[in-house]
Amino acid sequence: HDLSDDADYAQQSASMMDSDRKSSSSVLYSKDNVTIHPTQFASERISGRLKLIKQGSSLFMTWIPYKGQTSNARLSEKDRNLYTIRAVPFTDVRSIRRHTPALGWQYIIVVLSSGLAYPPLYFYNGGVREFLAAVKQHVFLVRSSEDTNVFLVNDFENPLQRTLSSLELPRTLSVASGPSSVSAEESFSHGSHEGNDEGVSDGSYRISHYSGRQRPKIHDPARDLSIHVLEKFSLVTKFARETTSQLFRENGFGAVERRHSHRSDFDYSKVTNDVEKLPDEIPVPSDPLEFDKLTLVWGKPRQPPLGPEEWVTFLDSEGRVMDSKALRKRIFYGGIEHKLRREVWAFLLGYHAYESTCAEREYLRSIKKSEYETIKQQWQSISAEQAKRFTKYRERKGLIDKDVVRTDRSLAFYDGDDNPNVNTLRDILLTYSFYNFDLGYCQGMSDLLSPILFVMEDESESFWCFVKLMERLGPNFNRDQNGMHTQLFAVSKLVELLDIPLHNYFKQNDCLNYFFCFRWILIQFKREFEYGKTMLLWEVLWTHYLSEHLHLYVCVAILKRYRGMIMGEQMDFDTLLKFINELSGHIDLDATLRDAEALCICAGENGSACIPPGTPPSLPIDSLYPDE
Repeated sequence: HDLSDDADYAQQSASMMDSDRKSSSSVLYSKDNVTIHPTQFASERISGRLKLIKQGSSLFMTWIPYKGQTSNARLSEKDRNLYTIRAVPFTDVRSIRRHTPALGWQYIIVVLSSGLAYPPLYFYNGGVREFLAAVKQHVFLVRSSEDTNVFLVNDFENPLQRTLSSLELPRTLSVASGPSSVSAEESFSHGSHEGNDEGVSDGSYRISHYSGRQRPKIHDPARDLSIHVLEKFSLVTKFARETTSQLFRENGFGAVERRHSHRSDFDYSKVTNDVEKLPDEIPVPSDPLEFDKLTLVWGKPRQPPLGPEEWVTFLDSEGRVMDSKALRKRIFYGGIEHKLRREVWAFLLGYHAYESTCAEREYLRSIKKSEYETIKQQWQSISAEQAKRFTKYRERKGLIDKDVVRTDRSLAFYDGDDNPNVNTLRDILLTYSFYNFDLGYCQGMSDLLSPILFVMEDESESFWCFVKLMERLGPNFNRDQNGMHTQLFAVSKLVELLDIPLHNYFKQNDCLNYFFCFRWILIQFKREFEYGKTMLLWEVLWTHYLSEHLHLYVCVAILKRYRGMIMGEQMDFDTLLKFINELSGHIDLDATLRDAEALCICAGENGSACIPPGTPPSLPIDSLYPDE
């Protein structure tokens, strides 16, 4: 349904159109007291002014926070700057979701073509309809036929693809088959909350495209696309930033000039896991922590993996784990032999309680298997006629069917046509979408389930272990992406604490949004290491031995390990995105874990204070480890 179907949206503003004709740049819409909540606490909010600005035929949105005004003393000026939306062109906007609850404040979520979303913008004084009406005057805006609260922007796609459900944000991006160049019409924004005010307005632009690692494929000769939306996220248009720069120069904001290397190619044979040596003519600020010495002092060497003979020493005569903290410490430093993972992962994920006996665990398996079959039967019993009238089911099933045939097909476990393990992967994900219907299915979940099924080799146990993992990581896939934004914010604060020169470099180069860490956090580094190393990293993270947020210190450790190259090469945001993506397969996991451990110990309570309460993964530790 077009917006013109509603009288509320049919009101046209002649004054806006007149203003458009008189000036090359004009403010079409301005609203005060539009608010962002950077944490889950309602008391912590940042208010600002939302504007729509027109320049020529281009429409931009800005949200600038008020200076010196926050509802909570813990929110600093840097916090406000982190969430600033300096300008986003509507050519880079995919959709706008409107929320107008009967009780509570209205808000919108702006979703970019990359699949990334800005935090919800709350309209405390109303104004959502006026905002949408102003947008509609200058861009092609239509309602989604599947969700009347979603408005698609510049949606000229084939009708079969034009209404991708907004239930999962990544699905707002249409996926093209094969690695192809990106045209001007397909330009993507990085979704920066910090913005970019520089550029050269020469009217020409190029788009760098990160295509990711090539793997053998089945049913997908181009590439593995199950996480395609995250790689699309790295496409940043120089054109959008040049236009933004021109816009703000003409409006008197003043452009912030910064240096560019504009390098598109790297010699990755030079990328090592040692601190990079750089030419003398490019000074790099020294590491304030003397990182290598820090790791030697606090980063303990890795140990051999836990094996069956040692495992039984942690159990009493009835199979209870006698000292869960000692066990988790042992796994933290050495991991687990693969043949033992099926038994131990169930403890680490919380599927089995450490104090449970062998008999109790066997009884739980039988109960849970029956419960799983009951949930599975809910979607298996849907007839073809029912499915015709069950849009959300069709959408989720269609996306799952596409994703599972693209997930880890280079592994023998998932290789080949009509692979039963691929079918099991699909069945578990479909069942989970009914178990947790509010969250449903999002791209990236198949990547998290794949190693669990590979290890557990049992459908029911894989499902329940996946349920436990999603209890921790589910906020990564929430539609408002607040869980992701909170974690990226925490990474920025940790870098500021542990490496102020690197933090200042990111600040000077408009990189404080840390979106280059997005893929790392969303799927827990699964694309950065080979399969066996990924399983080792996950079981280390699941121990929660030093911190439940060790993955954030892993992010910092990788950035610090390559800080010399990042600053020495004068990487801007585009170049840094490409560099980070192409680190995949080049990172030494053992060294990274030692670095992360050292950073976590060094940061101590100050590090914990950098991480907002409730930041994923966040579970009551007492419920997992009652003997501590």
